[in-house]
Amino acid sequence: MTGNVNDKKPIINNPINPYRENVQGKANEPITVAGLLDRAKKVLGDSYQGPKSDWTLGEIYNRLEENAPRIAIIGGSADHPAHILDLETVSRAALKIWEQGGVPFYFSTPVMCDGTAQSNMGMSYSLQSRNAIAEIVVNQMEAHSYHGAFVIQGCDKQPLGVLSGLALLDRVRRYRGEAPVFATFAPSHVLKGGEIPQDLQVELKEIADRASLMGEQNIADDLNDALSFILQCTSNTQFQGVLARAVEKGIITHEQHKNYEKRLAINTCDSAGGICAFHGTGNSSRDLMAGFGLVHPKLELLTEPPTSDQLKPAIESLFMIANRPECSVAELVGANIANAIRIHSSGGGSTNLMMHIVGAMVYAGYDFSLWDIEKIHQSYPIPDLFHYSLTEGRDIFVLAEQCCSGQIRGMETLFYELIRNGVPMDVDALTVTGQTWKERLSNTEGLSADGVKDNQVIQSKPLRKFSGVDVLRGNFFESAVVKISGMTTYQLDQFDEKVSFVLYFENEEEANKQLLNDQLLDELRDQQAFSEEHLLQMWKHNHPDSYGEAGALSYHQLFNRMVKDQSLKLTIIIAGQGPEAFGMPEMFNPMQHINANRQLKRLATLISDGRYSGVTYGAAIGHMTPEAYNGGGVLYLKQGDLLHLRFRAKRIELLDAESFANGDIRPYLGDLQLDRGTLGEQRKETMKMRQRTIAASNRLVGCTSAVEGVVPLAVKMDAVIPFSPKIAISKN
Repeated sequence: MTGNVNDKKPIINNPINPYRENVQGKANEPITVAGLLDRAKKVLGDSYQGPKSDWTLGEIYNRLEENAPRIAIIGGSADHPAHILDLETVSRAALKIWEQGGVPFYFSTPVMCDGTAQSNMGMSYSLQSRNAIAEIVVNQMEAHSYHGAFVIQGCDKQPLGVLSGLALLDRVRRYRGEAPVFATFAPSHVLKGGEIPQDLQVELKEIADRASLMGEQNIADDLNDALSFILQCTSNTQFQGVLARAVEKGIITHEQHKNYEKRLAINTCDSAGGICAFHGTGNSSRDLMAGFGLVHPKLELLTEPPTSDQLKPAIESLFMIANRPECSVAELVGANIANAIRIHSSGGGSTNLMMHIVGAMVYAGYDFSLWDIEKIHQSYPIPDLFHYSLTEGRDIFVLAEQCCSGQIRGMETLFYELIRNGVPMDVDALTVTGQTWKERLSNTEGLSADGVKDNQVIQSKPLRKFSGVDVLRGNFFESAVVKISGMTTYQLDQFDEKVSFVLYFENEEEANKQLLNDQLLDELRDQQAFSEEHLLQMWKHNHPDSYGEAGALSYHQLFNRMVKDQSLKLTIIIAGQGPEAFGMPEMFNPMQHINANRQLKRLATLISDGRYSGVTYGAAIGHMTPEAYNGGGVLYLKQGDLLHLRFRAKRIELLDAESFANGDIRPYLGDLQLDRGTLGEQRKETMKMRQRTIAASNRLVGCTSAVEGVVPLAVKMDAVIPFSPKIAISKN
């Protein structure tokens, strides 16, 4: 960048300036800039401390003519909780950009709230919205010839959607010989979790006591479990499942249920908005974007919208990286990919991001896939350094408070502790501050996790030697992902190397009906849904120490005993949820229904070709490829099939049923498509009919599979830059 920022003469080194030749643009755009700045000054009112209003139409015209940095402030839609207070941040950012000598513009993207979209058709548009946001960003940046961006980062698909669009545009412009695209991300503040009112806590505990007296101890225990969580929108779903069962058992009335539901809902979210305090996709995106080096540390973890003083260094740094190709969006993504993955993994981040990480790299032009993430995971063990808990007062709001008080420095602290634990972080990678990580970490004030003396979230000593999301393989699928870090070692031991029955559902609606059925296990027993020989062999394999007690038990006695001692294992298959079939919705509700059933959750593993958010007690396995709609093996499974769950070995095998009845663990060696072709065709027809309930304009057709990020095929075709594993495993 040439010129002196203080003289308000920064210039973009670009041979192309549409505003030099396009008189229409210089007629149209000055009024939008002046309008933005006038409104910004009015919004801030007496709190505005900047220079006098010098944004005349003539001065705006001059800056456009001279190719001053045209910076788009990209916000979100105000119908999303993370963007309620965008206007304040937009105002402060616009005035600072003008003060620095740039030309500020503003546009927003639609932002779907995944919480709101749960349980309705919106979930089938959620993943597609990421690609749509990328398209919107490219369209607007190209149409109005913006050079860079200041991004107000929300949650769900918006952060990675905007990043993908900016990274793709960076590659395209540089291919055309133009200046690199530069950007900085400012995450929305963390929304403080709600509290259940004291009178409502008393009433819900009374319901639990009533359930216990009526012999419904599982409902009582599940309700008490739900009461132990910090109140979040996600926990409301858990309450919903338990209270629905309480209605069925006559413990409460439907009217009482709706009353409790309302009182929980209106006490859940702070009216100031922000990103929810649980460590879901929103806050995992916060971690990831910081790991990519795209977030200024002053803005990373806040408990309220940023002040002008907090925005100042971020915008000043943004101007300093203009014209630096090595600091462009696509270059920062590629340079920091291993750092980002390791930060995401050590923090136990959302599984959804496995797909979005791949997608961002592909949009940035790299030949990259899920297998490359796996290589990074396998190149060096990534320890668990994140002691997050919604039941023990360690949510992300608490982490933000610790950062705002100066005790620690967010992802810089996590980066530092990973290095101290021997993880080969790339300290020479550049960041949006214009500095390398090494330069940023040279200031050690507040850097150590041990700066927090009470209620540490980020740890200096690992909770476990492993963390993150694993890639699974099997004899009936090519890939799937599982969040091992979401399971305690005790839980993992309960399911690893165990044999499990398949309980098959063709879609989420069918699954939800049954998973809310409090009599599900009793009905499976009464229907004798599984072979007695297989039950006995499952007991022998899963719980050999007590197998001698099987004796002459009847089928009912055998089934009940296996439920009681948890030697019975069920794998709940929810198929037909993949990208092409149904937009790849999250399996959040089925998971919460499992979590709300005390008996079922200790027996169940979940597998889907859809996405999932959060965890179940047993493993939650998603993103299975090929998806059922495209003939993946998950299309052909049926109730009573047997799976060998081998999580530490990172495999799941469909077993030969006849061999297992004789006590042998042998993988199925047949061809499912040949053996069960008719069943598969029937299911495929059902999926096609269901697919038509999604608007044709928004279906995820012509996209890659989850292995390659579910990106448009054209984007994948242009992603030709080789990804070097050396970047991922180089040691400091």
